[in-house]
Amino acid sequence: MNAKRDYYEVLGVDHDASPEEIKKAYRKLAHQYHPDKNLGDRSSEERFKGIGEAYEILGNPEKRATYDRFGAAGPGRGFEGVGDFEPGFGSIFDDIFEGFFSGRTGRHGRGAQRGADLRYNLEIRFEEAATGVEKEIVIPRMDTCHACRGTGAKAGTQPVVCRTCRGTGQVRYSQGFLTVSQTCGQCRGEGRVLEHPCPACRGLGQVKAERTLTVKIPAGVESGTRLKLTGEGETGVRGGPPGDLYVVIAVKEHPLFARHGDDLYCEIPISFSQAALGTQMEIPTINGRATLKIPPGSQTGSEFRVKGKGLSNVRGYGRGDLVARIFVEVPAHLTAKQRDLLEQYARLEDGAGSPLVQGFWEKVKALFG
Repeated sequence: MNAKRDYYEVLGVDHDASPEEIKKAYRKLAHQYHPDKNLGDRSSEERFKGIGEAYEILGNPEKRATYDRFGAAGPGRGFEGVGDFEPGFGSIFDDIFEGFFSGRTGRHGRGAQRGADLRYNLEIRFEEAATGVEKEIVIPRMDTCHACRGTGAKAGTQPVVCRTCRGTGQVRYSQGFLTVSQTCGQCRGEGRVLEHPCPACRGLGQVKAERTLTVKIPAGVESGTRLKLTGEGETGVRGGPPGDLYVVIAVKEHPLFARHGDDLYCEIPISFSQAALGTQMEIPTINGRATLKIPPGSQTGSEFRVKGKGLSNVRGYGRGDLVARIFVEVPAHLTAKQRDLLEQYARLEDGAGSPLVQGFWEKVKALFG
């Protein structure tokens, strides 16, 4: 850059501009004139270099003070040499150009690339999760183009060496005392370009396709379970291996059963007389019925465990249990005879058969007298 050029003029700011104003102006101009956005434009490249040189000085308080006093030459040419490089400038530089560099070398490269992993969300019924099931699914994905066999080039042609980077996949720009290497914007890091793209895939080397797969879902899976199908993701690029497919299971709720680990819970309503006298009844399980014996005097919330009537452990460690939780239903309507019998029963009550009621009122009496 011409030493007589005013750095403030280069950034378009006043001589009394604040550091924030200088930084803001630099960001704006760096994005505007970056070579990656102006491929082949030599004037933009030179402007970009000048902007960087100006910010190298004005973005550093000490260098700016020296520049304001002595001009661009400075005493002893103090603006040159890596000894004056400050970590703060490095972090600013990275922040400015993050948008230009981030991810590009990760997405593009000259070697083989592994295909992307895919995710498929599969909803199954509760009963299917309990017993295991096979499901047929259709996966949309990118597959290798058969017309060009993944090269991206039209049949009978081959990619040619990129003239911009001469096959290296990288281009370099001088930024003050720094040399910046970045992915070539012409070939996107490939080192080669397609003069005659494949018409079937438009030069991508891949085409959209659908693949039908049969997924075996083991018994005992629960919501959130991920099943990995190795190699069933998108195909790789330039001979790279395919990605994997992850089938994520979502199990629908059941109208009767709730799951806790491998155990199933079911709420069973019983009548007042069944709770008082005890009873034996058939209750539902996930694969049929089971007989449950309820002892006399059972209360709401009492739980009874039926061994082995839960879900299979997905890793093969046996089965869970069915836990029947009872609740006593008070009749909402009584016939005249039922009312008469209950009134007779009420007259015979002495509290001995209702320890919870008796204990409650004893506590009340102890508190309030």
